[in-house]
This record gives sequence, C-alpha cells and structure tokens, in this order.
Amino acid sequence: MLTRILDQQDPEEDVGLRVSDQEEPSRDAGEGSGVTGLCIECGDTPSIQRCLQCQDEFCELCFSSLHRTGTRRSHQVQPFQASPKAPREDVVMKGEEAESKDVEVKRKRSLTGTSVFNKSLNKETNSSGAVMDSAWFEERSKYIPLRLELKERKLLRLLEASLNVSEYTDKVDVYSYESKTKRMVAQIRDICAILSGLVVASDYKEGQRLVQDRDFPENAEFFQTIFEIGRRYKIMNPARMRSAFGKLMYLLQDSAIPQVKDMLHFSCVKEITTVHAFLESTKALDMLEDDQINMATKEIIADGKSRSQIQSEIKQKERAIEYLSRRYSNDQVGSEELKVCLYSIGDNHSFLRTNRDPCDKMIHYLTTHFRPDYAEPLYDLSIMAGRGGARLTHSHQHQYQFVLQSLILWREIQYDMFKLWYLSEQDMLDEKNPYRLRNTGQGLNRVQPAPRVSKAMRQIVSKVQREIGHWVGSSVVHLGDDLVPSSFHFIDKYTQVPRILNPIVACLDRIDELVRNPELNSYLEETWGGADALRKEILADFFRYAFDGSGGANFFEAGSCIDGRLTSCWNWCSQIEKKPFFPVFLLTGFMGFDGEF
Repeated sequence: MLTRILDQQDPEEDVGLRVSDQEEPSRDAGEGSGVTGLCIECGDTPSIQRCLQCQDEFCELCFSSLHRTGTRRSHQVQPFQASPKAPREDVVMKGEEAESKDVEVKRKRSLTGTSVFNKSLNKETNSSGAVMDSAWFEERSKYIPLRLELKERKLLRLLEASLNVSEYTDKVDVYSYESKTKRMVAQIRDICAILSGLVVASDYKEGQRLVQDRDFPENAEFFQTIFEIGRRYKIMNPARMRSAFGKLMYLLQDSAIPQVKDMLHFSCVKEITTVHAFLESTKALDMLEDDQINMATKEIIADGKSRSQIQSEIKQKERAIEYLSRRYSNDQVGSEELKVCLYSIGDNHSFLRTNRDPCDKMIHYLTTHFRPDYAEPLYDLSIMAGRGGARLTHSHQHQYQFVLQSLILWREIQYDMFKLWYLSEQDMLDEKNPYRLRNTGQGLNRVQPAPRVSKAMRQIVSKVQREIGHWVGSSVVHLGDDLVPSSFHFIDKYTQVPRILNPIVACLDRIDELVRNPELNSYLEETWGGADALRKEILADFFRYAFDGSGGANFFEAGSCIDGRLTSCWNWCSQIEKKPFFPVFLLTGFMGFDGEF
C-alpha cells in the first residue's frame, strides 16, 4: 500500500493528465474516425491491445500512457484481434497485479543498473570515435541541415538585417478592426521590398533583376531560398537569431494561410535542404554507406591526447574526406559539394557534444556522488512541499530517481533535436493546422496544435520509461495549450537545456584549477572543506531545488510534468546569485545562463 501511495502523482497532476488526454487539441489525422485495426487514441498505429473496461483498442504506447495511473491501472486487457471474441481466462490478466510486479522489478533494476543503462545509451550515440553503421548515417542525415556556403552567408546577413528592422509581430499579432489578412500581406511585401533593396546595395546586378518590374511572384524562388537559409542556419546555431527567427517563422506561418497565399500570388516556404535530400538529388547517396565516412565525420577532441596523436587523427580525417569526395563525385555534384555534406555531418557531432554531453556529465555526477538507497546526512536529496519553495514531496530515493529520469529524458530530446525541429516546422507551416491568437496569461500568443511533435515526444517519453524502470511524477507533455502554445515554444524551451547545464558543468570541472592557487585553496578548505565537498554541495543543491516543481506562475503550473521539470530548473538559475557558492561560480569564469560561460 505504501509503495502505491508513493508512486501516485499529486491530485493536481493527475487531473492535468486527464484534462490533457481529453482536451488536447493536437491530435493526428484520423483520430476518432473509427478505422478498424487502428489505435483509438493516435489513429495511425495498428492496435494490439483491447481494454475490456474502456471497450477500445490501443497501440502499446497509447495504452501504457493512458493506463499508467489512476483508476485505469486496474483495467483488464487482452491482446486485440480483428474479430474480438469473448475473453478467455488464460489471456486476461489483472492490470494492477501485473503492473505492481513490473514496477518492483524495474525499481530494483533502476537502483542497481543505472550505470549499465548509461553505457547502453552511449554505445549508439557517441559523437567522437564510435563506429556507426550506414543505416545510422542514412537516417540521421535526413534531418541534418546542409552547411551554408559563402554566398548563402551573405544572403543570411541581408535576411537578419531585414528582420531586425521589421515590426511584423507588433502590427500583425494585435487586436484590430482592420483585416488581419491585409495586414499580413502588407507586412510580408514590406519585408520582401526591404530584402530587394538590400540586395541592390550588396549586388547591383542581382538587385536590378529583382526590382526592375517589382513583381514579387516572379522572384518567388529567391525569397523562398533566402528564407530557407535563415531556417537552416538557426537549426545548426540555436543561440543565434534570438528575436529575428521568431519573426521569420511567424511570417512564414502566415504566408502558408490560403487567403494570404492567394493575395501574394506566391509561396514563401520551401523544404529545408538536408544532407540526405542533397545527396539523393545528386545520386551520391552511396557515400553514406562507405566505411570511411566514420573517419571523415569524426570529431577530434584534444582532451588527454598528445600533439602528435592529434595531428595524426587530423591527417587521417583529411585523407578520408578527400577519398570520399573524389570517389563519389559525378556529373551532378563536385568534390567540394560532397565535402560540405561531410562537414555538415561533422557539425552534427559537434552539436551533440555541446548540447547532449552536458546531460551525460550531470548523469555521471549524480550516479558517482550519490546513492539512491542511502542519503548522507549533509547531502540528502529529499524535498518537502512548502519548504525552500518546493512544490513536490519526495524522499531521497524518489528524488534521485526523479532527477535521473529527467536528465536522461533531456539527453534523448537533445539527441533527437534536429528531428524534433524538422517536425516542429512541419506543424507550424501546415496550412491545414491553423493557429488561434489567444491571451495565455503571458500576453497574446499563437496557440496551435502540434500533432507531429507531440507524437514524437510521446515516443521518447515511452522509451525512457521502458528503459529506466520506475517512473516518478507526471508524464504529461504540454503542447498547444497555455503553457506551451505551439511547437515553436516547445523547441525554444529545450534549446535552453545546454544553456543551463553547460555553465554548471564548466564550474564543476574548473574547481580543480582553483585548488592550484594556494590562496583560493585555503578559501575552499576553510569555507567548504575542500574541492570535493564544494562540488558535492553544489550538486546536492542543484539536484534538490532545480527539480522541486517550483517556478510556475500559479499552483497548477510547473510541478512534475515533462515541461515543469525544465521550469523549475529555470527558477533555480534565476536564484543563483543568492546561493552561498555563487562566488565560486564567478571565480571559475561564470558569465550567466544566456549561452555564455
């Protein structure tokens, strides 16, 4: 009985789960259509289980998500058949008994096998040195944007300049009696005119061709290309174009509206140029199956290596790039263009090291310095609602598990960030998926369902739940509601993860450098008891109060849901100046949680 009480969520979170399931606007096409053999929840996956109480058929993912908590845990289930017959006793099992046994097994595995789980993850996704098969490169390259060339970077500067002087959102996303469609068209034409003028200033011949007839539809390809360049650059550089990218996406979102498109007489949107799409169009896709591609795209890291070893690896990589670019060049693509593709895949590895590896390091710190089954007196991770601003009540064991699963979940999201970004753009720019301008409590926002991103996130959460075992807290993913209005806000939230973790990891790694200074070493010894004690104090504070469900504007926000975990982390970062160890952050070069450290 005690185990069940601890595993249950807060009443408010359980209500949020039911509301999300019933009122979530982001549903895939086909839901509720009654198509035989498809899951009643997602509508596009074959159903394999039938709930005898709900009288509905579900796929494995949807059934486990809806029947994990509350009264549905006791529902009976049987394998789904096309023509369901009366259930036999040998195939019907009690959901509550089966899940209770499964929870115990997974809890034991989670307490003893976290390091094994981490190794199994790293085996597939190591960004520096791991040998990937051709299937991995082919699938991964579908979402890797092609690196910008010099000419494209010049156009990018023009686009940024045009967006910086534009007041698109200030004039469109407001309540007005004037026709919104006309306002959208006028603002889009203004930005196109500004772009044309800037092109004249930078390249007179090209600009003269654009403005001689002032006919925007004839130059649709130019505007599509320059807008696509901005989107492609932002994916590879999340810290850039902070405000300009929002204007760009809202502009393209409005240009996809049928009425706006009819008045403009052209479309502003084209597909992102990915490595896979480029190689497929130039008939050079076989390059991804070559064994040398591992060496050609490998990221060379200097940590713990001698200069001669680094130089040797650089030469091996250069030889591999030259070999692949010459062997697979043809009449449609040259060797230099193939090199850009290889560099783009290498950029993906660099992205993973910068954005995903901080999660790995924090997981390592958690599993190394803390034990789930024993709480040291000074480093107890337990929290209680109402104390220190916490909204959750967790024992040391539950908080350890809560932090571990949150970090692993962030790690998986960062690994699939390019794919999520690709799906996010599809959701935003889909003309059959309109948005509503609504006051969400944080001003006027475009509230839009995100069925593709929502489905991908449910798959990621389900994968982590299966692997980690015992799940603590809510598994609700907010999308298309007041908390996360659209997929654009979702992407913006999770690009903050490396901005939060990188400065913390950098501080923890540089504490050993402070010890080399005698005066700073004496300060650490007198105040904290040494470098190890200081490092553990910072980690304990972070693991306690950065995952306590705080930071929401009211009691119903934040909490233990998927997005609330990140909200409480932001709240901890906003209070870093009040922490007793803040001077240590400053001594290690801390500049803030805004992308610099």
